[in-house]
Amino acid sequence: MTVGLTGYGVYVPGETISGTEIADRSGIPEEVVVKKMGVREKRVCPPDSDHVTDMCVVAGERALDDAGVAAADVDAVLYHGSEYKDFVVWSVAANVAERLGAEDAFASESYALCAGAPVALRAARAQLLVDAPETMLLVAGSREEDLVDYGNEDASFMFNFGSGASAAVLEADPNDPRATVHESAAVTDGSFSEDVVMPAGGSRNPPSRETLAAGLHALDVADPEGMKERLADASLPNFLDVADDALERSGYDRDDLGFVALTHMKRSFHDLLLDELGAPGYYLDEFGHVQSVDQLLALDRGREEGLVEPGDVVLFLAAGTGYTWAATVLEWHG
Repeated sequence: MTVGLTGYGVYVPGETISGTEIADRSGIPEEVVVKKMGVREKRVCPPDSDHVTDMCVVAGERALDDAGVAAADVDAVLYHGSEYKDFVVWSVAANVAERLGAEDAFASESYALCAGAPVALRAARAQLLVDAPETMLLVAGSREEDLVDYGNEDASFMFNFGSGASAAVLEADPNDPRATVHESAAVTDGSFSEDVVMPAGGSRNPPSRETLAAGLHALDVADPEGMKERLADASLPNFLDVADDALERSGYDRDDLGFVALTHMKRSFHDLLLDELGAPGYYLDEFGHVQSVDQLLALDRGREEGLVEPGDVVLFLAAGTGYTWAATVLEWHG
């Protein structure tokens, strides 16, 4: 049995914020924001619309249409996007399934933060291979840009956070898939688990007037320089290890790679990774970092730019605070 990706869809809001505006708000030089951080512009959501579920529904409709699958034929909906969503403790997956009309699907959620896409593909593929579902819809959305305080330079590595959603239809033994989903790999270094947090809102520090007044409901980094130093030693080898492991498990190596769909990050490190892997990718400097939406956004833009051809081995490669590095291999059929 094989598992195929039979359709996908992406959605981004119409509103944008430019790198110039981010520089003005933060006091960081425009050259740094645009060239080093790699944000020419990014998409942002208005306060009263484009909630995570709204964006996921649009992306889900596009993915189902692309796959030629009716919502009623979906057996499971898996959400793997941001934990910041319409409500604090709540199932996005159930809401999206209901609104799409996937009335016979069970709904569940998976959180690996910005490493969510390859991890979700891994989990869904395994489920399709060994369990009863025949068709699954994976959805992800993020508007974590709402949680960014441009006045907090300690959190500047998150100034690239943008908004959007993606969806993918996976089927067991499809006749004509857009891609075959192969093997995956992942590794977690839990020593980073408390480096990036929103200080208030959870059980340790419940929301109150005091936490609101202190500005504790935005993402923060406790020790930015220490985190940067530790990541400098861990990130490149872990990215390459999961990439090589996923390729080897799938019967490939770096020489077979045709395209890498990579998490948005600073330009120099993005280019270094692609150089090490020996394959092209698409740099999302007009979207910024849209959490676990990045991989399908990069694939979609790469296809439009002619960077992805039938027969290409495509690597979904991601990292998320926590810190988890993950990779999944696909063979693109077109």
